[in-house]
Amino acid sequence: MLGTYVLSAGYYDAYYLRAQKVRALIRRDFDQAFASVDAIVSPTSPTTAFKLGEKMDDPLAMYLNDVYTVPANLAGLPASRFPAASIPRGCRRAAADRKPFEEETLLRIAHAAEPSEHRLPPLAEGR
Repeated sequence: MLGTYVLSAGYYDAYYLRAQKVRALIRRDFDQAFASVDAIVSPTSPTTAFKLGEKMDDPLAMYLNDVYTVPANLAGLPASRFPAASIPRGCRRAAADRKPFEEETLLRIAHAAEPSEHRLPPLAEGR
């Protein structure tokens, strides 16, 4: 219902069109960054994982824990979360690749960052 409201005649320019313009600016910034790099690797959250139920009374804190994942989504970029052995337990890293629907670079980064004891064996030839 909210989507229908925002896209209705009086609100299209005020909300949807403005949001699309901001989204284009975010994508442009990523495109500029990808002119010199193949991928961007960053933290997924500003803190380590909190205890189960610890933030139930603070929905804003729960939302902000995923704040670093938002830009890739807004830009329409493929992204992945993976554990990184060199950071505290419970933290994750996110990588964004410059080419939507071409996730090979992204998967290589995640594979390289994954501790060897957690890696799956390679697939057999022909599979």
